[in-house]
Amino acid sequence: MQRQIGELEGQVGALQKQIRTLTQSTSWRVTAPLRWTTDCLRRIAGRNGARAKEPAQGGPYSEWVAHYDSPDAASLDAVRLEPASWAMHPHFLILVNGDAASAPVLKSVIGSLLVQTYAEWQLCLVREDAPGEEIQGLLDNLGTTDSRIQRRAINAVEVASASGPADWVVWLDKACTLPAHALFCVAREIVEHPPASMIYADEDCIDAEGRRSDPFFKPDWNPDLFLGRNLFSPLACIRASLFEDAGGLRQPFDKASGLDLALRCVERTSSGSIRRIPRVLASVFRSASPVPDRSDGEPALNRHFERIGAFATAEATPFGFRTHYALPPQRPFVSLVIPTRNALDLVRQCIESIVMGTAYPNYEILLVDNGSDDPEALAYFAALGAQQNITVIRDERPFNYSALNNAAVARARGEFIGLVNNDIEAISPDWLDEMVSLALQPGVGAVGAKLLYPDMTIQHGGVILGVGGIAGHAHKHLPSMAPGHGGRAQLVQSVSAVTAACLIVRKSLYEQVGGLDEEHLGVAYNDVDFCIRLREAGFRNVWTPYAELLHHESATRGLEVADSSRLRLAREAAWMRNRWGALIANDPAYSPNLTLNFEDFDLAWPPRVAPLASLHPQSARKTSKP
Repeated sequence: MQRQIGELEGQVGALQKQIRTLTQSTSWRVTAPLRWTTDCLRRIAGRNGARAKEPAQGGPYSEWVAHYDSPDAASLDAVRLEPASWAMHPHFLILVNGDAASAPVLKSVIGSLLVQTYAEWQLCLVREDAPGEEIQGLLDNLGTTDSRIQRRAINAVEVASASGPADWVVWLDKACTLPAHALFCVAREIVEHPPASMIYADEDCIDAEGRRSDPFFKPDWNPDLFLGRNLFSPLACIRASLFEDAGGLRQPFDKASGLDLALRCVERTSSGSIRRIPRVLASVFRSASPVPDRSDGEPALNRHFERIGAFATAEATPFGFRTHYALPPQRPFVSLVIPTRNALDLVRQCIESIVMGTAYPNYEILLVDNGSDDPEALAYFAALGAQQNITVIRDERPFNYSALNNAAVARARGEFIGLVNNDIEAISPDWLDEMVSLALQPGVGAVGAKLLYPDMTIQHGGVILGVGGIAGHAHKHLPSMAPGHGGRAQLVQSVSAVTAACLIVRKSLYEQVGGLDEEHLGVAYNDVDFCIRLREAGFRNVWTPYAELLHHESATRGLEVADSSRLRLAREAAWMRNRWGALIANDPAYSPNLTLNFEDFDLAWPPRVAPLASLHPQSARKTSKP
């Protein structure tokens, strides 16, 4: 039996080598998008087959809009009546970016304002120069029938004098239209959350026939994602006092005025006062204007970095903006902890890829040998231990991932700790520079990397809480260079958790929150729990797409199919639900409009957002007729 097992292991090893050779070939990587598309079609077909029994679910975004984002007349009547019970009624000054609007588009924007269920607003068109005859004629005609519409365009300097009694400023920096309940939703958010100072909402696109597409369902306030994509575009709601304190709109009036305004306001308010409304409250006209040059935003971001004293520069990318944080001349010392048991080929690949392919100069490797008994592996580990800045730690305890890492971290000399799986392969020389530069920033806890399968599809794009019951990896199986939902697969962002397969954190923070939980989470979910405890301590966890590594996932441990493994996994999952159930059910880095069944940012059927009028059933009853 032992001989047969040995022969089978040899065959498995040979197959793994063949698979590795195949998946690292050029043809395999080139055809990755085709395989991903085929996989998606299979999944869609499977979902549609399941949904055929449930006709109210499934389908494209247009069907989702019809089901969940098209309030009927009774709902709109209810929200018209609700403000009568409010103790306050915010007044809005709406500023429309006239430089982005043609006369037909502006007519649509104004038309959407005239049907708003909430009436406390006034409109001003903001332009650098005087509007053309067509637009001025439109303003004259509309202004004569509604005094809330100012009939002449104003420039940035005149905004303050035009604000009058406004409590809030609403800036529309793209040609867009608002649903009839948009201002009501913003006003209700202000009434229910009086400390709010800035508010943003979800967005999508709309064409000339009124068809909506390409939604961007945004997370709660996410300062790192904001630097990559302006969350306050196209609709930014700013308390008037904050707007004035930040200096209002700046002259000259340019294409990045909305981003520049949002950055200056964010600098002057607290994160807790920035609110997100998980509803689509603005639809951008797809063909209203040419695609903007993202380089227009670089100066606004660089001015922001100068004002806050950050040693950083902005770079426009096809997906948004990338922030480059400068590293100090003397790089912080990093201790990379790599647990293993045998797995000679994987460990050799992991360590040699780091040693030969990492540009960062100042690190050590702590290889934790958890009871290896393969003579070849032991000989290799002995040779490693003789090398400078590589230490082999023999740990004979039964496998407990958390305990193995905690014991090694206690011996680490680094200011920063890197938790690295033995099945990781470094493929980008700057991966450690990128992760350390982010981990150095104020308020940052753990930093995670973009991990790829050998076929160059995404294995880890950050951790989403609630997906699959406890947690899942964002954008799993997406081609490595695909944008993902709202560009998030290619943008640095705050996340609730990152995987410990490749994680960087300050050693002081690791120790402050007690490291990985070796008592309750010896194998699974320990990284998620660790990151949530960092978050609970006031730090934000960050994922970056600019640190790329391959992850030969579960190549050592394999699938957990044994009864004991399944029972242990069930215990650890139950412990996570008991401790973090509320956060797992509502990940602030995700959207309640997105699914918890898959990791692909598909639509939620139904969304985890209450229907527009059901939040206040008393108001809804007022609209009922005898």
